[in-house]
Amino acid sequence: MRLPQTRAARVQLALLLLLVVAVAWGVGRALHKREATAAAARSAAQSLQEAPVYRLAPADVIAVTSVELVQAVPVSGSLKALQTAAVKARAAGELRGLSKREGDPVRAGEELARIDPTEAQARVRQAEQQAASAEAQVAIAQRTQRNNEALVTQGFISPTALDTSSANLAAAQANHRAALAALDIARKGLADTVLRSPLDGQVSARLAQNGERVALDARVLEVVDLSAFEIEAAVSPGDAAPLAVGQSARLRIEGLPAPVDAVISRINPSVQAGSRSVLVYLTVKAAPGMRQGLFAQGTVAVGKTTATAVPQSAVRNDQPQPYVQVLRDGVVEHVALRDAVSGLRGDEPMRAVPLPAGTPVLAASAGALRAGTRVQAPDAR
Repeated sequence: MRLPQTRAARVQLALLLLLVVAVAWGVGRALHKREATAAAARSAAQSLQEAPVYRLAPADVIAVTSVELVQAVPVSGSLKALQTAAVKARAAGELRGLSKREGDPVRAGEELARIDPTEAQARVRQAEQQAASAEAQVAIAQRTQRNNEALVTQGFISPTALDTSSANLAAAQANHRAALAALDIARKGLADTVLRSPLDGQVSARLAQNGERVALDARVLEVVDLSAFEIEAAVSPGDAAPLAVGQSARLRIEGLPAPVDAVISRINPSVQAGSRSVLVYLTVKAAPGMRQGLFAQGTVAVGKTTATAVPQSAVRNDQPQPYVQVLRDGVVEHVALRDAVSGLRGDEPMRAVPLPAGTPVLAASAGALRAGTRVQAPDAR
C-alpha cells in the first residue's frame, strides 16, 4: 500500500513544480514587459526633450537684398465720371416722346422727351394777345399825346391836360412792357416742356416712362460723360502729409487687364469728422472698358530710398510687432521691425529690415516657427 502513496506524492510534487515554474515565467515576462515599457517611455521623453529639426525647401529661404524702394501711399476708391447730369422735368405734366434707355448715346442739346405742351401753348397765346392789346393802348396814348401837344401850342387846352395825357402814355408803355415780359415767361414755360441733354454722354438711368405724369423737378434720366473719370480716395492724415497736387499714381481697375495712370488733381483741406481721413481726388484718363462705379486701387509715388529689404510677404504680423524670421547657424531667430520703411520694387511690395544684405530670411511659405527652432537649410548636408 505504500507504493501508490508514493506515486501520488510524486504527481503532486510535479504539479507543484510546474506551478512554480509557470508563476516564475509569468513574473519574468511581466518584469520584462515593464522594463521594455519603461525604456520606451525614457526614449520618448528624451526625444521630446530634443528639439525637432525642420527641413526647408529651397523656396522657403530668401536673402535680404539692397534695393532702391519707391515709397508709395496706397489709395483706393470707386470711379466717378467727372461730368454727370440729371435730366429733370422743368414743368409738371404728362411725359411724351421718351425713347432713350440705359446705354444710349446722347448729344448736348438733343431733345430727349417732352411734357404735354397744351397748357403752356395756351398761356403763350394768352400772353401774345395781352401784349397785342397793350401795344394798341400805347398807340392810342401816343396819338392822344401828339394831339394834345398841338392843342397846347394853339392854346385850346391847358398844360395840365397835356401832363395827364403824358402820364397815360407812360402807363400804357409800362403795361406793354409788362405784357411783353409775361409773354417771355410764357414762352420760357413752353420751352421748359422740352427735355434736352445738358452734355454729351450716355444714359445711365431711366427713371420715368412715357405717359407717366411727372411733377416739377422730377428726375427723368441720368446722363454720364465717360470721357474722363476721377477717384475719391480716403487717406489717413499720416499718409496724406507727403501727398501734393500733380503727383502721379498707378492704379489697377477691376475688369481692366493693365494698370492705368492717374494724377492727384485736388486734396480736401479738411479732415472728415467721422473717419478722421483726408479725401484725395485723382483724375484718371478714360480707357476702353471703364465704367462709373468700378473699384480701383493703387499707389501714389512720393519718393525713393535705398535700403536692405525683403518682400512684404515675408513679414509676419502674428505678434504685437511685425517681425521677420532670420536663419542663423541653423536656428530661427525673430527680428522685430520698428518703424520700418515700406516701398515698391517694380510692382512688388517690399519692407526695409535692419539686416545686412545676404542674410537668409524665411519666406512666407515656411510658415510661422518659434524662435530657437532648429532647421536644416536647403544647401545643408
